[in-house]
Amino acid sequence: MTMTKKDIGKKVVAELDLPQMECSRVIDGLFEIVKDELSRGNPVMISGFGKWTTLSKRARNGRNPKTGESIKIDARTVVQFKPSHVLKEEVNSKG
Repeated sequence: MTMTKKDIGKKVVAELDLPQMECSRVIDGLFEIVKDELSRGNPVMISGFGKWTTLSKRARNGRNPKTGESIKIDARTVVQFKPSHVLKEEVNSKG
Protein backbone atom coordinates (compact mmCIF):
# COMPACT_ATOMS: atom_id res chain seq x y z
CA MET A 1 0.00 0.00 0.00
CA THR A 2 1.30 3.44 -0.92
CA MET A 3 1.71 5.84 1.99
CA THR A 4 0.27 9.28 1.29
CA LYS A 5 0.92 12.66 2.85
CA LYS A 6 -2.32 12.23 4.80
CA ASP A 7 -1.09 8.87 6.15
CA ILE A 8 2.17 10.48 7.23
CA GLY A 9 0.20 13.17 9.03
CA LYS A 10 -1.87 10.59 10.90
CA LYS A 11 1.27 8.75 12.02
CA VAL A 12 2.91 11.97 13.20
CA VAL A 13 -0.24 12.89 15.16
CA ALA A 14 -0.25 9.44 16.79
CA GLU A 15 3.50 9.42 17.55
CA LEU A 16 3.85 12.97 18.87
CA ASP A 17 0.34 13.54 20.23
CA LEU A 18 0.09 16.92 18.49
CA PRO A 19 -2.98 18.53 16.91
CA GLN A 20 -3.65 17.33 13.35
CA MET A 21 -3.70 20.86 11.89
CA GLU A 22 -0.30 21.64 13.39
CA CYS A 23 1.20 18.41 12.04
CA SER A 24 -0.28 19.09 8.59
CA ARG A 25 1.25 22.59 8.54
CA VAL A 26 4.66 21.25 9.55
CA ILE A 27 4.60 18.47 6.95
CA ASP A 28 3.40 20.84 4.21
CA GLY A 29 6.12 23.32 5.22
CA LEU A 30 8.80 20.64 5.08
CA PHE A 31 7.75 19.52 1.61
CA GLU A 32 7.64 23.13 0.38
CA ILE A 33 11.18 23.74 1.64
CA VAL A 34 12.43 20.59 -0.11
CA LYS A 35 10.66 21.58 -3.38
CA ASP A 36 11.96 25.16 -3.22
CA GLU A 37 15.55 24.09 -2.64
CA LEU A 38 15.47 21.48 -5.40
CA SER A 39 13.90 23.95 -7.84
CA ARG A 40 16.85 26.27 -7.10
CA GLY A 41 19.24 23.42 -7.90
CA ASN A 42 20.32 22.94 -4.28
CA PRO A 43 20.69 19.41 -2.91
CA VAL A 44 18.67 18.44 0.17
CA MET A 45 20.18 15.96 2.63
CA ILE A 46 18.48 14.48 5.66
CA SER A 47 21.06 12.72 7.80
CA GLY A 48 20.25 9.04 8.28
CA PHE A 49 17.69 9.13 5.47
CA GLY A 50 19.17 10.25 2.17
CA LYS A 51 19.95 13.01 -0.28
CA TRP A 52 17.88 14.54 -3.09
CA THR A 53 19.67 16.20 -5.98
CA THR A 54 18.71 17.49 -9.40
CA LEU A 55 20.28 16.47 -12.69
CA SER A 56 19.97 18.30 -16.00
CA LYS A 57 19.40 16.00 -18.94
CA ARG A 58 20.15 17.21 -22.43
CA ALA A 59 17.74 16.94 -25.35
CA ARG A 60 18.09 13.73 -27.31
CA ASN A 61 16.49 11.61 -29.97
CA GLY A 62 14.37 8.69 -28.86
CA ARG A 63 11.94 6.18 -30.23
CA ASN A 64 8.30 5.50 -29.44
CA PRO A 65 8.41 1.82 -28.38
CA LYS A 66 4.83 1.23 -29.51
CA THR A 67 5.13 2.62 -33.05
CA GLY A 68 8.89 2.67 -33.62
CA GLU A 69 8.61 6.32 -34.66
CA SER A 70 11.59 8.58 -33.93
CA ILE A 71 10.81 11.40 -31.50
CA LYS A 72 12.72 14.27 -29.95
CA ILE A 73 12.95 14.18 -26.15
CA ASP A 74 13.28 17.71 -24.74
CA ALA A 75 15.93 18.74 -22.23
CA ARG A 76 14.67 18.47 -18.68
CA THR A 77 15.68 18.42 -15.04
CA VAL A 78 15.07 15.28 -13.00
CA VAL A 79 15.17 14.68 -9.26
CA GLN A 80 17.40 11.90 -7.97
CA PHE A 81 17.33 10.32 -4.51
CA LYS A 82 20.21 8.44 -2.96
CA PRO A 83 19.35 6.66 0.29
CA SER A 84 21.82 6.81 3.16
CA HIS A 85 23.56 3.64 4.28
CA VAL A 86 21.46 3.81 7.48
CA LEU A 87 18.23 3.71 5.45
CA LYS A 88 19.57 0.94 3.21
CA GLU A 89 20.49 -1.20 6.22
CA GLU A 90 17.10 -0.59 7.86
CA VAL A 91 15.17 -1.52 4.71
CA ASN A 92 17.31 -4.60 4.08
CA SER A 93 17.02 -5.83 7.68
CA LYS A 94 13.20 -5.84 7.39
CA GLY A 95 13.12 -7.94 4.22
